[in-house]
Amino acid sequence: MTAAQLTDVATLRQRARQHIEEGAITEGYSADREEVLKLLNASLATELVCYLRYKRHYFMATGLKASVAAAEFLEHAQQELAHSDLLAERIMQLGGEPDFDPRGLTERSHAEYVAGNTLKEMITEDLVAERIAIDSYREIITYLGNDDPTTRRLFEEILAQEEEHADDLADLLKDS
Repeated sequence: MTAAQLTDVATLRQRARQHIEEGAITEGYSADREEVLKLLNASLATELVCYLRYKRHYFMATGLKASVAAAEFLEHAQQELAHSDLLAERIMQLGGEPDFDPRGLTERSHAEYVAGNTLKEMITEDLVAERIAIDSYREIITYLGNDDPTTRRLFEEILAQEEEHADDLADLLKDS
């Protein structure tokens, strides 16, 4: 819709009164809502798996450079948990149900849960997971296009933070 094709106010008001049980989902929502909900729930699982892996790494980090890495692991864990909350909120806005069921969590996740035994292995596995999330979220952003700008922006914000995580981890990996 171009600026010249804006809907008149009377029509906007009339349409807003239709299907009010749909909440934020109006006639103008053009994405495949079921597919978007699947993508959001897979991303929720990804963020939860990453949170759990980072928490393990935070507690398991040992060695000379462990305190720097542990602080990074804890910060990333907290941010991944915040991402999961944002994704769950969006799922609810779209009329879905966030899937927090621990059964099958790793199967629903894009990233794997690899514990790692050494500090270097932990950093490597976290970096691999971030790179998976980066590619996955980029593809979701492209898929959403202009059909769901709110969900697209959410993924863009999360993507930016995941790229920061990857950069932080790449720096740690160079120093390990």
